[in-house]
Amino acid sequence: MPREHVGIRDVAAAAGVSVTTVSHVLNDTPHTRTSELTKARVRAAAEALGYQPNRLARGLRTRASGMIGLLTEEIATTPHAGRIILGAQEEASRHNLTLAIINSRLNQDADIESAQVQAFIDRQADGIIYATVYHDEVVPPDELLSVPAVLVGARDRLGEIPSVMPDERAGATSVVDLLVRTGHRRIAFAASSVDVPATRGRLQGYRDGMAAAGLDPDAFVVEAVSEAIGGYEATMGLLDHGADPATRPTAVFCYNDRMAMGAYRAAAELGLSIPQDVSVVGFDDQDPIAASLYPALTTVALPHYELGAWAVETLTSLMEGRDELRLLGAHPTLLACPIVERASVAPPARA
Repeated sequence: MPREHVGIRDVAAAAGVSVTTVSHVLNDTPHTRTSELTKARVRAAAEALGYQPNRLARGLRTRASGMIGLLTEEIATTPHAGRIILGAQEEASRHNLTLAIINSRLNQDADIESAQVQAFIDRQADGIIYATVYHDEVVPPDELLSVPAVLVGARDRLGEIPSVMPDERAGATSVVDLLVRTGHRRIAFAASSVDVPATRGRLQGYRDGMAAAGLDPDAFVVEAVSEAIGGYEATMGLLDHGADPATRPTAVFCYNDRMAMGAYRAAAELGLSIPQDVSVVGFDDQDPIAASLYPALTTVALPHYELGAWAVETLTSLMEGRDELRLLGAHPTLLACPIVERASVAPPARA
């Protein structure tokens, strides 16, 4: 007996093929290398399971609407991530496409996710961008597999949808390299206590840089909440006057700019000058923090604009039939996180 809520993944599993193959067969995608035997097997599996492909989704390849959808996870209300929308909007304009946005809480309620993707499909969106705030693995709703789609800030756990993420590990390594080139050897890391991919990537990048420089990667690592108070508490512990100036860190690399703001307060309370007595580096290049601190904070910029632009550029290629790009689902594209050098880093007064 056919069961309810049959998705494209169910059909793929029953037929023993990939979801991409199922999508090609059920949408009658031209110029594929799918054999007639495989097509028959897919159609038989779909019929046996009672799978009903969305009528509008099947027509997307032949009835272009000129509109693409951006399903976001609160980034529309997150100021420092708004450039993702700007990058997507400007790239869409270059392709004569209209960008429509739905703001949501993704990966929280599967029914809501499916309904919101379906809302774009019902409006004949030519493709959909699924963007998250925190970098994580997600299982996108089945509906997203029936249209050209890309992920921003998240990777598809099943490796079926192309995705793009910031290369935070390499960004953190570049900070350590900068500090080492500036003359620092005792470099502390104020890490986040929250276990998310950004925490792991930035900490690993710090350790990579320290190891490459022949320095102990664990000697000066302190975990704290990723807010100003956490940066303050971590830095107070690292730089307290009870510590021997000859052995305490000469630089503090903070997990994010909010923690760096707390590090500034700690240094001031300890009578230490930035950058003469201690250098401080953040991560995120978050407005209005980084440029407004005094001295202005050296930090790492997340490529928000570039993430949005990449998403639309890749999506348009998928919409044009370049389905080989779906192979990117297994290996997310990583975009560089450049250092923004300002005034908070200087050679150490005591090496």
